[in-house]
Amino acid sequence: MVDRADFVRKTVAMIEPIRRARTGERREQILAVALRLFGERGAGNVTTRQIAEAVGISQPSLYAHFASADAIAEELCVRSFDTLQARFAATAAEYPDPWQRVDMLGRAYIEFGIENPDMYRIAFMPTRESGPPPGMTFDLAAHDPGLAAGLRAFGSLRDTIAEIRGRDDAHVDVIAQAIWALVHGLTSLLISKPYFPWAEREALVEALLAMARSYLASQKAR
Repeated sequence: MVDRADFVRKTVAMIEPIRRARTGERREQILAVALRLFGERGAGNVTTRQIAEAVGISQPSLYAHFASADAIAEELCVRSFDTLQARFAATAAEYPDPWQRVDMLGRAYIEFGIENPDMYRIAFMPTRESGPPPGMTFDLAAHDPGLAAGLRAFGSLRDTIAEIRGRDDAHVDVIAQAIWALVHGLTSLLISKPYFPWAEREALVEALLAMARSYLASQKAR
């Protein structure tokens, strides 16, 4: 005679991995569609209703996975920075010389933006409100997963500059942030103004990296 309770337990055990897989697939589908919509319209102009309609599910069904459009944007932001950081880690492993690594990190950054413009926008050019209320002071990175992920990515460049300058050099942050801003400016322009009559891209990238190298070499230890 079949033990009904045992049968139910075994059936649930068989079904549960399938349910989790389907839940995961739906979550990934929501993220993929949201990323596309955010890229097309700007994250601040997209609602959960619009995302749900594009996915082909109800708004309550979407809320089973994400509490809000901001929550979706935050996860996409973290994923984008983590993808960039993975590129940086691979670059750092391939180029042990820090001077060469500065160049290659810059190239990895630009290539990431050009190849993944929607990810780049949600990470670096968000249009949703972020940050603490006015007057509130606390460790923002500890409360903002997107910022924390961005700081991890930035750390690859900062650590490289520190390797060149020395860990105790008080000017490391200024140099690293200035070079980051320089590369970010070109990447953002290439993404946002694709029809501008740009010069040959490799020549443009090399000119910018030469500027970064020259600036880095010109800074005296402080």
